[in-house]
Amino acid sequence: MHELSVCQALIEQVESLATQNEAERALSIELRIGPLSGVEPELLRQAYPLAAAGTLADGAELIIREQPVRVRCNDCGAETDATPNRLLCGSCGGWRTQLLQGDELLLAKIEFSTKG
Repeated sequence: MHELSVCQALIEQVESLATQNEAERALSIELRIGPLSGVEPELLRQAYPLAAAGTLADGAELIIREQPVRVRCNDCGAETDATPNRLLCGSCGGWRTQLLQGDELLLAKIEFSTKG
């Protein structure tokens, strides 16, 4: 399962940030995931407890915010939402678009409890 290795890398990043911030444990972890990221949010939710077990993220709430696909049209300049399998301009229907959002897997926020 690809999502387990993603979770393991996430936990490593959380642990590194906890050390930098002298935190004792993670209370919540927020991710932003686009449909073109190659990561299935539901599989990530299932893999997370396995990766977090025995770490400072064990028991932390995993919050996943699914992001829409967004494109900028090279013909009319509009920025619109699109579907993952049809990156067309929602304004003029043009196919010459640039992806603005939808392929991200971003660690957006962590809430820590601090030592002391």
